[in-house]
Amino acid sequence: MITSFVITFREGLEAALIVSIILAYLGKISRRDLNKYLYLGAGSAILTSLFLGWAVLTLYGGLPKGTDKVFEGAASVTAAVVLTYMIVWMAKNSRKMKGEIQERLEIAVTTGYVLGIATLAFVSVFREGLETVLFLTALAVSDPLGTILGTLMGVGTVLVLSLLMLKGVYSLNIQKFFKYTSMILVVFAAGLMGYGVHEFIETGMLPPIVEHVWDINPQDSSHPLHEKGAIGSILKALVGYDGNPELLRMIVYAGYWLLIGLYLMRTYAPNYLRLQRTDVKSTDDGREERETTALERL
Repeated sequence: MITSFVITFREGLEAALIVSIILAYLGKISRRDLNKYLYLGAGSAILTSLFLGWAVLTLYGGLPKGTDKVFEGAASVTAAVVLTYMIVWMAKNSRKMKGEIQERLEIAVTTGYVLGIATLAFVSVFREGLETVLFLTALAVSDPLGTILGTLMGVGTVLVLSLLMLKGVYSLNIQKFFKYTSMILVVFAAGLMGYGVHEFIETGMLPPIVEHVWDINPQDSSHPLHEKGAIGSILKALVGYDGNPELLRMIVYAGYWLLIGLYLMRTYAPNYLRLQRTDVKSTDDGREERETTALERL
C-alpha cells in the first residue's frame, strides 16, 4: 500500500503539474477558451490508462498455470527499467520541463493548431499513466487490496494538492520534490528488480549461482519478521527484503543501488563554485598588495 501510494502520488502530481502549467499559460495569453482541448486530452489519457491497466490485469488472470511467474518477473523488471529511466530523465530535465511545455504550447496556439494542445496534454498525461500502470501491475499481482488502497490514497492526495496549487494556497518546490521522491523511488526500483530476478530464477530462466546466501527467516511464516509476516512483508514491498535470497538476486540488487545511487548523488549533489576578485592596492612606500575576496558560492 505504501509503495503504490508513493508511486501514484509521484506520477499523479507530475501529471497535475503539467496540466497546471498549460492552464497557467493559456490564462496568461487570455485564451481560456482553449481549456476544453486541454481537458479533452488529459481526460482521454486517463481513460486510456485505466483501460490499459484493466487489460493487463485481465491478461494476467487468463494466463495458464506455470507462466504466471514469468509474467510477474517480466512485469517487475520492466517496471524497474521504466522507473529508472523516468528517474534519470527527470534528474536531467526537471529544470527545463516548464519552458519546453510552454514553447510547444506557443507553437500550437500561434499556428492555429489547437488540437496540438489536446495532443500535448494527452501525451504528457498518458506517459505518467503508462508508467503508473507498469509499476502498479507488478504490485497488484502480489497484493491487490493494498495496491488499490494505496492508489486511491495517492490519487486523493494529488487531487487535494492540485486544488490548493490552483488556488495559490500551496507552493511546491518542483526541483526538491523530484529530488527527494527520486531517492525514494530508487529504493522501490531496486526491490522490483530484485524481485523480478527472483521470479526468473524460480522459473529456471536464470541461475541462482548460490541458492541461499543466508536464511534468517523464522520457522513460523506467521512470525512478524518472516518475509511473509506483518513486518517482513512491508520491508519486502518497500526495499525488496528477502530472508533467504539467491546470490544472483543480491548481485543485481547491490549493483542497481551502486549504479543508480552514485548517478543521483552526482546529479543532485550541490556544486560549489567560488568566484574570486583580486584587488591590487598600492602602499605608501610604493609596494603593491593583492587582496583576494570570495564573491559568490553556487
